[in-house]
Amino acid sequence: MKKQDKTAAIAELENLYPNAKPALNYSTPYELLVAVVLSAQCTDERVNKVTEVLFKKYSTPQAMLTLTQTELERYIFSCGFYRMKAEHILSASKDIIDKFGGEVPSTIEELMSLAGVGKKTANVVYSVAFGGAAIAVDTHVFRVSNRLGLAKGKTPLEVESGLQKTIPKELWSKAHHWLIYHGRQVCHSQRPDCAHCTMNGLCDYYKKK
Repeated sequence: MKKQDKTAAIAELENLYPNAKPALNYSTPYELLVAVVLSAQCTDERVNKVTEVLFKKYSTPQAMLTLTQTELERYIFSCGFYRMKAEHILSASKDIIDKFGGEVPSTIEELMSLAGVGKKTANVVYSVAFGGAAIAVDTHVFRVSNRLGLAKGKTPLEVESGLQKTIPKELWSKAHHWLIYHGRQVCHSQRPDCAHCTMNGLCDYYKKK
């Protein structure tokens, strides 16, 4: 994708999804952190159903740590990978209390210092909860970026770096949501709706087809 085409694609994404926002329900940075951990390879709809129940009693790291791992697993079982996710949530909760006085830290570096918190989760929390400039690369962002040609890469970090070079920094957080919406609504993993995509004339994937 040429530079002018990338600029046009970014403008079209903004035009298509001006009101794009996070689909996960949360009321505090801690709730968002837990929800993002649960969302790995799980739909946001499913996560919201689980957290609606979970957060009624366990919406702080202190409250979460009153649960054993087995007890937490029962709450989050339907999100998949529940053992690993429960371990990460409890470990991160302990770190939040031990290292940061019970408050979720507000920088990417500090967020990534929490046990079980990777770059994607840190980027989402930093961007959404604290208003920082970051592009979290989930499966939708990875797929759409590579297909369009906005940023090519074999790993999320490569795509993140490419998007940061392509998209103005003040749009990073918004662009993250634009790409997610486009991946969900048009550029599906299987059978992307290329015929109705308003960017098919710019898209590397469509041109190859």
